[in-house]
Amino acid sequence: MQVILLEKVVNLGNLGEVVRVKDGFARNFLIPQRMARRATANAVAEFETKRAGLEKAAAEKLSAAQAQGEKLNGLTVQISQKAGVDGRLFGSVTNFDIAEALTKQGFPVEKAQIRMPQGPLKIVGDHGVSVALHTDVVVEVTIAVLGEHA
Repeated sequence: MQVILLEKVVNLGNLGEVVRVKDGFARNFLIPQRMARRATANAVAEFETKRAGLEKAAAEKLSAAQAQGEKLNGLTVQISQKAGVDGRLFGSVTNFDIAEALTKQGFPVEKAQIRMPQGPLKIVGDHGVSVALHTDVVVEVTIAVLGEHA
């Protein structure tokens, strides 16, 4: 299926590009998330008339993400979990826990924006985690996992 991108999509293209994607990806993800539209002649013509407004909105989104990223970069967040004497947690610290802690500190982020390449944190200590605020803005945050003895 051919779609026209309404915003930048990672590993796919930039705003305004007409790309070919699998039908299910377009129907179930891109179109409902308002990231793309079917690339019909009418849709392409309509996009060209609205292009300036969409580019301005994308630039505003990017600048807001960069401003938040500068405040967030290098931040250390402390999260307490119950742990055994050897430093291993009973359970784990997930992207949901990290997003909740950042939101409490005044940085509203979604759990999908937290990038944890090694998976959930299962031991006490400091761990580096990436936060993707925008496709072009990724900042590093340190998560200090503190152990509470049961």
